[in-house]
Amino acid sequence: MFNQTYKTFLIVLTVFLGFTATSCIDDLSTTPLDDDVVTSESVYNTPDDYKQVLAKLYAGFSTTGQQGPAGNADIQGIDEGFSSYVRQYFTHQENPTDEAIIGWGDEGLPDFNTMSWTASNDFVMGMYSRIYYTITMANEFLRNAEGRDEAVIQEYAAEARFLRALSYWHALDLFGGNVPFVTEEDNVGAEPPQRTNTADLFAFIESELLDIESQIIGAKQNEYGRADRGAVWMLLSKLYLNAEVYVGQDRYDDVITYTEKVIDEGGYVLHGSYGELFLADNHTADGIIFPITFDGVNTSSWGGTTFIAHAAVGGNMNAADFGLDGGWGGYRVTPQFVDIYYSGYQTSNLDGDDVLYVPGGYQGASGYGGDWTPLEAGTLVSDNNDGVYTGYVYFAEGAEFKFTEGDWGSQEYSNDNGNMVAGGGGNFSVAEGGIYYFEVDVNNLTLTMELNPESFDARETFFTDGQTKEVADPGDFSNGYTITKWKNITSNGDTGKNLTWVDIDFPMFRLADAYLMYAEATARGAAGGNIAKAVGLVNDLRERAYGGNVSANIAAGDLTPEFVLDERARELYWEGHRRTDLIRFGLFTSADYVWAWKGGTQEGTSVSDHFNIYPIPASDVNANPNLVQNPGY
Repeated sequence: MFNQTYKTFLIVLTVFLGFTATSCIDDLSTTPLDDDVVTSESVYNTPDDYKQVLAKLYAGFSTTGQQGPAGNADIQGIDEGFSSYVRQYFTHQENPTDEAIIGWGDEGLPDFNTMSWTASNDFVMGMYSRIYYTITMANEFLRNAEGRDEAVIQEYAAEARFLRALSYWHALDLFGGNVPFVTEEDNVGAEPPQRTNTADLFAFIESELLDIESQIIGAKQNEYGRADRGAVWMLLSKLYLNAEVYVGQDRYDDVITYTEKVIDEGGYVLHGSYGELFLADNHTADGIIFPITFDGVNTSSWGGTTFIAHAAVGGNMNAADFGLDGGWGGYRVTPQFVDIYYSGYQTSNLDGDDVLYVPGGYQGASGYGGDWTPLEAGTLVSDNNDGVYTGYVYFAEGAEFKFTEGDWGSQEYSNDNGNMVAGGGGNFSVAEGGIYYFEVDVNNLTLTMELNPESFDARETFFTDGQTKEVADPGDFSNGYTITKWKNITSNGDTGKNLTWVDIDFPMFRLADAYLMYAEATARGAAGGNIAKAVGLVNDLRERAYGGNVSANIAAGDLTPEFVLDERARELYWEGHRRTDLIRFGLFTSADYVWAWKGGTQEGTSVSDHFNIYPIPASDVNANPNLVQNPGY
């Protein structure tokens, strides 16, 4: 594992990025504090020195200052815990979507629930500043690596260029192309940086990644936690997947090219357990291509996965079950995200006033009326056409139902004092809402049901005890299901090294994402995509999720871009992908898909399209005459 217990170097970074003292200039121009702290004039000497500085570059994604968990912060003007790269990225990529809603009232934070942020939002400034802090550090490293002949130093330089490209991609995706642009070639402090544009920034990121592809160490050949060729392929895939949004170009053929490199050449394998990818020892899990590493002793901060794990715990949840010393009672999910997991298993949010016909394998669902609500045809399936039907159905609390093999008017099966009978009779009912596994045998007239079965999608980690599905009040933690995905517990059941600061690494890129990018590009018509291969990759993920059960597998006809979008939500939620995905499908701001508190109403409503990108912080626009604010702000 890449050693992040690095020696503290306060490198002289006099690069002027247009930040005023109220923004980031003070953080980007640090000076030695005492005789024990070395400067850039002496730090870049041996290859080991370069490696130590490279460690600081990586640590900028996980730590927040020169000491942990707080003190001597990298970024001023915002609470240090909030300034964490991963914490800010989570806030900007998850909080404004259907996957997350926050209950805290810190100034500017509830604006992410309602998509109403402004150019003066401190959290927007925090994300922007963290991105450019990383870019500045990388530029300084590259200036000092230039002219060094040692092969190992040039390998380190390739990694620094990757980290810079990653941050510039975050700038492009979050803020658009109307952002400051500086490289190691610019004179330090000569003048405020010029702004770039979307096409040029896209081209720079692409060219950097293509150039370092052959220079960076091979896939899976680097120390854990450091970038390698697989990470380069993943970032190229992400860039090309969203190229229509960024530059109006269809680059799905390139998505196929680079995801195939990950899948077929990288040597990566899919980890057998979904849940183990988010535990305290997930550094031992297969399929994590580029992690941001965290350690409860060596990289403690109030951000990163410490934030994600703690923020989801509250209410009736027992913090000890998650390897934590307490919960922060912050994040839950919207009811619309819950429905994504149960789509196909219900047609509406059934309540106690509805009576449900649970159908077998017939086609069509016409003729139902009044309070009789049919599920989708084939919700329960008889694999051998032998009268035994199995499958999953989602019920709300108090829902009532009957079973029928055919369309309206065909044989129905009812409840007679707890027994299943052929013909008319009473309704079956459920006392508790949730997903149920059904097995109906019409030959022997038996019905068995299991609530929240382990055989259902293991990726569904909702905690519902004491929680309402609906979110009437975002500030009330009991409103909305919460998530149990991230646990500071090892795969052996041991707690992490520290109950406050967790050991869970954040998988910035993992193999499942490559599978789904390949599938989406294929579904969108990429010339090099193979439908059978794409379906197989999706089914590999679904079989893992369903414990090897193939009943949830899809067929070629099911592979649509819209299906892949939902599958990405089921597989990758709370990993920093959702906002970008929704924008790619035209759903982030539009009325075509709304969720609780989007636009400031519980029902959700559309918002202006200018919210597809964030504003350039007002402090930076005011300080740098070369910058122009993004439209709408």
